[in-house]
Amino acid sequence: MTVQPLSDHPNAEHLRNQAKTLLRQAREGSPEALSVIEEFHPRPPAAPKLADTQLVVARRHGFASWPRLVRHLEMIERYSRSPHLVGETADLVDEFLRLACLAYGDDDHADHWKRAADMLAARPELAAADIWTMAATGSAEALREALAGAPEAARRQGGPFGWEPLLYAAYARLPVHGDYVETARVLLERGADPDAGFLWDGLRSPFTVLTGVFGGGEGEQPPHPQAARLARLLLRAGADPNDPQTLYNRGLGGPWSDDTAHLEPLLEHGLGQGDGGPWRARLGPEHPAPADLLAEEMATAALRGGPRRVKLLLTYGAPVDRPGSHPVFGGRTPYELALLNGHREVAGLLAAAGAQAALDELEAFVSACMRADASAATAAGPEILARARAEHPGLLRRAAEHRQTEAVRLLHGLGFDIGHRERSTALHLAAWNDDVETVATLLELGADPSVTDEDHDATPLDWAEYGGRRRVAAFLKSGQTLG
Repeated sequence: MTVQPLSDHPNAEHLRNQAKTLLRQAREGSPEALSVIEEFHPRPPAAPKLADTQLVVARRHGFASWPRLVRHLEMIERYSRSPHLVGETADLVDEFLRLACLAYGDDDHADHWKRAADMLAARPELAAADIWTMAATGSAEALREALAGAPEAARRQGGPFGWEPLLYAAYARLPVHGDYVETARVLLERGADPDAGFLWDGLRSPFTVLTGVFGGGEGEQPPHPQAARLARLLLRAGADPNDPQTLYNRGLGGPWSDDTAHLEPLLEHGLGQGDGGPWRARLGPEHPAPADLLAEEMATAALRGGPRRVKLLLTYGAPVDRPGSHPVFGGRTPYELALLNGHREVAGLLAAAGAQAALDELEAFVSACMRADASAATAAGPEILARARAEHPGLLRRAAEHRQTEAVRLLHGLGFDIGHRERSTALHLAAWNDDVETVATLLELGADPSVTDEDHDATPLDWAEYGGRRRVAAFLKSGQTLG
């Protein structure tokens, strides 16, 4: 059976209408509708009823029954929060909290956090206004006193985002702050949930306390100022290390770094093991299994080129031949990803661990180009080169994206288009990486710095300035070349 994942923001009424439409089509004799019922119903009825098509809709989305699907939707509604949509408010306490914490939206930046700090400096009483501001400011002693007679408040939801206090402590990014580790300890000792979290705008990858501590993501949110100690406290208190949003934010979902600061404590406390904790119990198959998370991490490290991460993951038994499920991996194994993206050190580590790959002629040529092996690339012959230029016109762009500067030079010499645009160009991607060496090489080879991308009509310099890529921005403004 080909299971279809639920769409973002699934709606019970929409799914009920799907079941009604399927029933009507089946009664009209639609071959397609009858085929779907035949495929997904365990005992296809000759004369289906609404309960039958509801079961089919549920099973088509990976749920054993219609009631289980409905319970899943109720769970999403219960835990859904949209902190990034909370606007400015006249309530001083709520406004302080709104500015002080990550919301995973466009307003996650230092100006917001400084404004919150300025409010706190002008009105120090804000720190102890309620249990949520105490948590957000790291006011451990005030919080201990507040919870002395009401320990149940340690799990009370409130503030502008409807969060528990521990979430405010984990997502706070005040430049001046108190002791968050002791604050978290106070909350945990009084029953706070170390796995507390929410479904950001209804998406089904929970943003947990650990997610807030480690930060990262598409907006490049910084980690918590006391991340290392706070994360280990939470993990010792029972936070489940199988946290898919943390792994995404620190892997595929943000600018790449081979840093292992988040990965080490997660692996030490059982990443890849166990039953997936309370969030998997709540979300079922929508929440990845622990073993799947470990495989995704290995694939990510291979794709992006992370030898430190690969070494660490190998120590904990991560698979070397299992493809990751994310579409960006293209069904490739970690070893194949390393070979096809020129990550020689990673490929060597995986090969030494027993990984194998069978590349066809064209793939072998791509691998040679990406690792800047001119001899192997030339030996492939003109026919393979012509196929590669036709089937992989963006190969030079990929080399720039993966910081393979010598591969860029080789591919240019082989006739690949330096200005090829797939929404953006090689120069845009190198600028976003703050990769001065590759930017300089592209310019030397004739890349046009005035070219714009298709989405934002922005130049590579615009990208660099928007993303705070100061080295490349300064280099592009100066008009220098590397000497």
